[in-house]
Amino acid sequence: MKTTLEGNVFTFGKNLDTDQIYPGQYLELAQVEDIKQHALEGADPDFVRKFKPGDIIVAGTNFGCGSSREQAAIALKAIGTSVVLAESFARIFYRNAINLGLPLQVCPGITDHVTTGDRLKIDLKEGIVHNKSTGAEFKAQQMSGYVFEILEAGGIKPLVKKQLTQFISHRPVRI
Repeated sequence: MKTTLEGNVFTFGKNLDTDQIYPGQYLELAQVEDIKQHALEGADPDFVRKFKPGDIIVAGTNFGCGSSREQAAIALKAIGTSVVLAESFARIFYRNAINLGLPLQVCPGITDHVTTGDRLKIDLKEGIVHNKSTGAEFKAQQMSGYVFEILEAGGIKPLVKKQLTQFISHRPVRI
């Protein structure tokens, strides 16, 4: 996982819920290629056509509120979102996204400093956000070491698999 990210910004307001991130009418879709076609369709029907892999989503408070649907985080990761910066996240969405390997960073006041089309450079490890379009620089909350470890592994499942493999390979064999 890259710890320094750079991309163009797409901004959203407060309380962007999981039905706006991934509309419920598509819940029967099971393939990631199908799911990603509907990312943020409830907030902006043309979003997927405008978004490029590596771009950044910025939002106000309570991003990902609503249901616990994992497809919301799956859709954002599948379209190539490099990071979601928000003033706060709904707890279940936050955990789903981190477990899937989608970087999220809490950044109080972020919506006051960026607009759609700005270009950001972000140091995930240090929590430094630099708006290359305006020159402004500000601080996001740093991720915990464990969250960063999950993201570096690509998600919770790859991390657990790696840990189990290491554990098994270091166990003494008894005959």
